[in-house]
Amino acid sequence: MTPSTTEPDVVLAVTADDRRIARYAAAAIVLAVAEAAIPTPLPGVKPGLANIVVLVVLMRHGWADAAWVSLLRVFAASLLMGQLFAPGFFLSLGGALASLAALAATSLLPARRFGPVTHSLAAAFAHVGAQILLARAWLVPHDGVFHLLPVFAAAAFVFGIANGLVAGHFLAGDPPPEGAPERNPP
Repeated sequence: MTPSTTEPDVVLAVTADDRRIARYAAAAIVLAVAEAAIPTPLPGVKPGLANIVVLVVLMRHGWADAAWVSLLRVFAASLLMGQLFAPGFFLSLGGALASLAALAATSLLPARRFGPVTHSLAAAFAHVGAQILLARAWLVPHDGVFHLLPVFAAAAFVFGIANGLVAGHFLAGDPPPEGAPERNPP
């Protein structure tokens, strides 16, 4: 049986920006999946290695590209680990959205005071805060969940500094690519 009309082929143009975002997202996905294999003393306390990639993208290419990389990482890593639309996925998504909001806010501040470490700290604390609030509102309807806040805040502090330092190392002496948006123009 042949159709009476033929559908036109849909052709999507792939740009150099699309390829760049895909490469960064692939790196973030690999780090997220590898990190899932690392045993942790407390569920939910993870170093957030994929956030290093998001920080590098933020500093090199701007917030919009960092948002794409972060959200692609959340969806693809959850899909690869078989957790898409499970509670862990929503906690990860909530944390990523809060981190992106914090990065958007800190990106508007003077670049001389907000480098990779301060961006990373703001994102880490926003991530933890959102996850605790989401867990309280949805998964653990008891205020006892807030007793975990000091542990998660300490982890956010340590890993936020570490990830910021690693991102700063990758960015050191690396001028922004030609045509990249200037961060905090005078």
